Amino acid sequence: MNRSLSSGVLSVVSAKVVVLLVGLVSTPILFRLLGPAGFGDYSFLMSVFAIYMIFVSSGIADGVRKFLAEDRSMSDWEPYVVGYYFRLAVLFTLTGAFVMFLVSRNGVVAALFGEEYTIYFYGLALLGISVQFQTYSRKTLMGFGLERYSEPLNVLDKVAFVVVSIPLVYLGFGVPGALAGHAVASIVCGVVGLTLIHHRVSLSSVFRIPPREFPRKKMLTFNSMSIVLLFLLTSLYHIDIVMLQQFRESAAVGNYRAALILAEFLWFVPIALQTVYVHSTSELWSRDRIDEITALASKTTRYTFLLTAVMAVGLAALADVAVPIYFGPDATPAIEPLLLLLPGALGFALARPVLAISQGEGTLRYPVLATAGAAGINVVLNYLLIPRYGMHGAAFATTIGYGSMFVFHWLSAQRIGFDPLADARFGRVAATTALAAVPIFALATVVVNPWLALLLVPPFGLVVYLSFAVLTGAMEPAEPFEVLAEFPAPIGPRAEPIRRRLEGVSGDLTVVGWFQSMLFLAGMTLLLSGVLLAMFGPDTGVPVFG
Repeated sequence: MNRSLSSGVLSVVSAKVVVLLVGLVSTPILFRLLGPAGFGDYSFLMSVFAIYMIFVSSGIADGVRKFLAEDRSMSDWEPYVVGYYFRLAVLFTLTGAFVMFLVSRNGVVAALFGEEYTIYFYGLALLGISVQFQTYSRKTLMGFGLERYSEPLNVLDKVAFVVVSIPLVYLGFGVPGALAGHAVASIVCGVVGLTLIHHRVSLSSVFRIPPREFPRKKMLTFNSMSIVLLFLLTSLYHIDIVMLQQFRESAAVGNYRAALILAEFLWFVPIALQTVYVHSTSELWSRDRIDEITALASKTTRYTFLLTAVMAVGLAALADVAVPIYFGPDATPAIEPLLLLLPGALGFALARPVLAISQGEGTLRYPVLATAGAAGINVVLNYLLIPRYGMHGAAFATTIGYGSMFVFHWLSAQRIGFDPLADARFGRVAATTALAAVPIFALATVVVNPWLALLLVPPFGLVVYLSFAVLTGAMEPAEPFEVLAEFPAPIGPRAEPIRRRLEGVSGDLTVVGWFQSMLFLAGMTLLLSGVLLAMFGPDTGVPVFG
């Protein structure tokens, strides 16, 4: 791992970590206060809103960031760009709000989703206006290179939402209270962001007309393929929620969304990994260093598979414990959909870094086609399965759609010119996962106290999994310590000497050696699982685990 890249990951993803932690705390509170039905209505509205905002905001957000970062010889380039995209933001958001009001007033919303949702769609139209300026201000600050301001705005948005929405929902305002929280948070962030922009470029530039040579057409049509890609990805995230709302009651939607939230926790690791490894791929593509890109992609795929698979196994083993503790007993119906979603979430996790590397090449034709294939499968299967099987059908359809993302993007990568499976050691990682899952599930079975299970199973599973990964050759012996060496004291300084001693020790095995290693690990798996079940199984009555 490149030290400069890996040491920079903490600063790059710090805002995302804070947002994730705030979400980890606030989401179950919101679920418990709203109840499954209220949370289902809220999730449905947020899914519709996410799709709506793509058409209103995407081209503006990416465009202002890109063109502000360019060093043009035209005088007053920055004020012209700020003003031009501000006017577009106003035009797009007012047009979108008008359309939303129109379809609500004319009964389209009532015909599709029910009369009770009409008032909510009026609220979404107004929310879109405030969110538009929040997004515009953040992306403008990023275009100026002021990430030290733009990223904290993300944190401010999440914290302000929690501070406003949780009390309102607690006081009985329900879903409107949650939507009001989003509105207040986006207004606060928008005002702060626009104030910061005004200190750099006067907002009076909104009224300045740029000269004839200003590239209006190019700026208006910029990034059209990226918008298509974003729309397809967003449909993968949200179309199941929208379709499920049409065929099932809101409580089923709420429980299904709870399962999705837990499954999507698996994506934090690949997002962090792609931040470390992938942000430099544009430069590698420009130099046509295909071998380095292939090595980078396959290493990222391997690490993503290893880390996400162990999380998926642990979550599956603890699903019947974790779901009621995290969301409350009302969320128990979410357990089975969660188990169905985990394989697909793992596949999507593997696809994310591959997609990011493909985007670095600059030609989006094959990534768009690959994502369109997965999105098409997802829509068709949801349409076929939800009416008959409800949230279980949605979970199965979504897991197939998510899983197909990796297959399609692997094929896309082949067409672009790199192979993310060249040294991914896919078979070894799969073997590691299958073998380690047995003792992990065995321990989760014998520990009947739910809180004790949450305390014991994750560290036990991680140690077993990493040990098996080294023994199967899925990881080199030095690699776990290579990652730990990047952590601050006291972990990093203690891991670094071990990494140096193990550096150069290869985990590669001959075919015979690998087969013997598999037999040994299989025997150890059965022995360890048998000992756990024999000594501490539910029928033995051992109180320490009760």
